Amino acid sequence: MRIEADSIGTLAVPKEAYYGVQSLRAKENFSITDTQLHPEMIRNLAKIKKVAAVINAQSGILTAVKRDAIVQACDEIVAGSLYDSFIVDAIQGGAGTSANMNANEVIANRAIEILGGSKGDYRIVHPNDDVNLCQSTNDVFPTAGKMTVLTILPNLIAELKRLEEALGKKGEEFSEVIKMGRTQLQDAVPTTLGRSFHAYQSFVKRDIRYLESAAEEMKVINLGGTAIGNAINATPAYLEGITDRLSEELNISFTQAEDLFDATQNVDGFVRVSAAIKTAAVNLSKMSNDLRLLSSGPRAGIGEISLPAKQNGSSIMPGKVNPVIPEVVSQVAFRVIGNDVTITMAAESGQLELNAFEPIIFHALFESIDSLAHAVQTLTVNCIAGIQANEMLCYRQVEESAGLATALCPYIGYQKASVIAKESLKTGKSVRELVLEKRLFTVEETDSILDLKRIAGIPAQAEIVARKAVS
Repeated sequence: MRIEADSIGTLAVPKEAYYGVQSLRAKENFSITDTQLHPEMIRNLAKIKKVAAVINAQSGILTAVKRDAIVQACDEIVAGSLYDSFIVDAIQGGAGTSANMNANEVIANRAIEILGGSKGDYRIVHPNDDVNLCQSTNDVFPTAGKMTVLTILPNLIAELKRLEEALGKKGEEFSEVIKMGRTQLQDAVPTTLGRSFHAYQSFVKRDIRYLESAAEEMKVINLGGTAIGNAINATPAYLEGITDRLSEELNISFTQAEDLFDATQNVDGFVRVSAAIKTAAVNLSKMSNDLRLLSSGPRAGIGEISLPAKQNGSSIMPGKVNPVIPEVVSQVAFRVIGNDVTITMAAESGQLELNAFEPIIFHALFESIDSLAHAVQTLTVNCIAGIQANEMLCYRQVEESAGLATALCPYIGYQKASVIAKESLKTGKSVRELVLEKRLFTVEETDSILDLKRIAGIPAQAEIVARKAVS
């Protein structure tokens, strides 16, 4: 063991540990989730420390020797080394100070080792005075959080784009599959299965736009504002150059916030990102509900579509297959919605010049992004791509539905059409049968009025050919 000291006192730290006294205290204080910081958050903390060291050396307040050692240590972390040394729980008190100091201590001790010293000899490289030079947790931690969102959000967007494409293909495949549209779970009017899938495709496109727009908020950072936004202990060169240098390092166009005080105390940008993710989750869960209903049965339910059989559905009922993929998507959506509530409350609960609850905001937000991306991936690959339409059943259900009476309204009025609908439900006879039985129209007129393709809005073949030629 080695003995390290901080403002609280002394503590024995394992001799070979790269973390130090402040990390160890946090480990002891915050045994909350047994989950470490997100790997990308760790990498992004190291990237900030690297850029800071370069600028501070250019300003002459950090030696080239220390700069090189710090840069090497940061590069090793970015490459995936030393992760086991980040021991602080993802949920922690102190507005992220423990996470920032964990990074400072690991980088300092690795830099000391690179320079031939012994871990804990902070006379060589100091966690606060050298690695954290010109910085504060209050500008480093939220900036690393925004960088992490920008790092992991593209995966969710990419999965949504694949889902959007898959839904579009199904929309085309099912474009002439006539089915009964339903409102409040009751028969309404005929439509096509293709239109249902195109509607799903439309919300996914919209969700992608929301996410891409919200991501732009993450490019406005408060790095350089230090403790509360007044840039105390930061050199003019650091304040003016850190954002541009970080942009070059990550190849992302960051902008330093016009009001560093606002950017330090308010976290509404994360709320906006979470809201966009929640919106996508709500839409995906609604679609998953539809898929379960449309595939229910299959004999004693709606049964209009068949989902791919992915695993046995019961330990007691042989042959039963459950809609497990839509089920897991909805469960992830429930978690995302809960995380959004957590993020909202944490953002609202910040006081005065700082929000102390960024750790839970980041933990919840990163979980939402990663888990929803995985859910969308399995939905696309293991469900949407393999959906089949039970076309004849769909057609028969439309023909037998009292909802067809709606098409009679322009010809015989609502009241008489209502009588036909009620009689159809009571007797089990189809609307078509009753119309002919009552001799309301000729066979040819009835066929025209109750033409399912016309009612469902399926264009004539000539129109389809023309559209394809134009496209």
